[in-house]
Amino acid sequence: MIEFISSNRHKFVEIKTRMDECNLGITWVRMKYEEIQADTTEEISLDSAKKLSSFRGKPFFLEDTGLYITSLNGFPGPYSSYVSKKLGNQLVLKLLDDERSAVFLTVLTYWDGRSFFQFSGKLEGEISLVERGKNGFGYDPIFIPKGKDLTLAEMTVEEKNEISHRSRALNKFIEFLRTNGMP
Repeated sequence: MIEFISSNRHKFVEIKTRMDECNLGITWVRMKYEEIQADTTEEISLDSAKKLSSFRGKPFFLEDTGLYITSLNGFPGPYSSYVSKKLGNQLVLKLLDDERSAVFLTVLTYWDGRSFFQFSGKLEGEISLVERGKNGFGYDPIFIPKGKDLTLAEMTVEEKNEISHRSRALNKFIEFLRTNGMP
């Protein structure tokens, strides 16, 4: 079994649901760890994995996700978690004008005990005018995926996993595991 390291229960549920569908076992290591503030989601994910690899004895993966809003020049981007905690969705909505396009980017970093591998997934969409939905977490109540009418928070975990940025990164990781073997 591979360990998934995160303090976020919602991320674990989404990832476990997808991994179970593929008959791949994971265990959740519920752990808070310090993340650097950096200009890219890739840097943050890799730095966290490198720090954790120094004391983890077996293969693991983690992920970092950013919301990149076009009219805000990509903000909050790699600072998404911090902005969500400090401002919340209501203040983010107030920052926007008519241009509401955005992209979610997830970068999953896997450490196999020797090397690091990164897998990314993007989901294009737009920011809603108001919060909608009770499912999900973070920016899910204000993000409408391209071609959909529902926010991510109005979808079930299974519906979200069919299209989400996290699931797209995870699918690449799953393919990697199938090609290279489970640890």
